Amino acid sequence: MNILTKEDGTYMIIQKSSEDYLEAMLMLQEEYGYIRSVDISHQLNVTKPSVSYAVKNLRENGYITMQADGMISLTDSGMEIAERIYSRHKLLNDVFVQIGVDEKTAAEDACKVEHDISDKTYKAIARYYKKSKK
Repeated sequence: MNILTKEDGTYMIIQKSSEDYLEAMLMLQEEYGYIRSVDISHQLNVTKPSVSYAVKNLRENGYITMQADGMISLTDSGMEIAERIYSRHKLLNDVFVQIGVDEKTAAEDACKVEHDISDKTYKAIARYYKKSKK
């Protein structure tokens, strides 16, 4: 379970697996312009019943909506979490590659670290990385 501090100082509690699903949904939205359960299944390499269960929970918690045709949309709160995790992933991946980690390992490790790293440490890494690029 992750406790997220929002920009306004309030907190949200969300499971790491839910973060993964929301991040995958954002990536699919950016790549295809839409989100379908079958694509989530392929993206995360999980079964369709697993996706159905996750989608049900995400919908009940107000992170996504589902249209009658099966298309999924992120709500504002779902988008906020997805963008937070995805931006962490991209920056951590870039840092790992820059220090010499191969692309595949960097992507896998970024996916692991993005959930567990504290906001304080992440922000310090982001500041350091931005300074190093100048």
